[in-house]
Amino acid sequence: SPWAASAAGGAGDGSSSSSSGGSSSGSKRQPQVAYNVHESLDELGRLAETAGLQVVGSSYQALEAPNNSTYIGSGKVAEVARAVAALKADTVIFDDELSPGQLRNLERALSGGKEGAPVQVAVADRTALILDIFSQRARTREGKLQVELAQTEYQLPRLTRMWSHLDRVAGGGQVKGTGEKQIEIDKRLLRDKA
Repeated sequence: SPWAASAAGGAGDGSSSSSSGGSSSGSKRQPQVAYNVHESLDELGRLAETAGLQVVGSSYQALEAPNNSTYIGSGKVAEVARAVAALKADTVIFDDELSPGQLRNLERALSGGKEGAPVQVAVADRTALILDIFSQRARTREGKLQVELAQTEYQLPRLTRMWSHLDRVAGGGQVKGTGEKQIEIDKRLLRDKA
């Protein structure tokens, strides 16, 4: 189940999500017209539904500036975690673009260990959600390749959170040394693919 909120939100294939958002004067998105967080969250919810998710909640937080480690404040992170656990959401989608570190920190804060919470809660931002929608809808070979390239370029700086459970990959056999980190292998493969 996805959960959506301004500054944080959710999506998942056939599941429920929650969305979350934040309105900040330091936000990367500075529209020329007044930023209406409610309209933006409504749109984020419609995007999640388009991706095949059922939105089960949303929230937002007014921010002077985004928190460097989680985008939203620690109190809002705790509130979102409680809502995600209560609603059994498996995805949270944020309305603004999150840094790789923010994604990793939010996934840690919202996942596992809490009674009633899913073992793993996926955290995504608006860009990832839109790329997912394009991926689902691309029909021509050229369209699929364009979407795959965009997803690859988007994922490249975010790889660190995917392999944090691995230390180093062994060199194999009698080869001495610690070997290449899995993330280095994945980055090289993504660069070659692009």
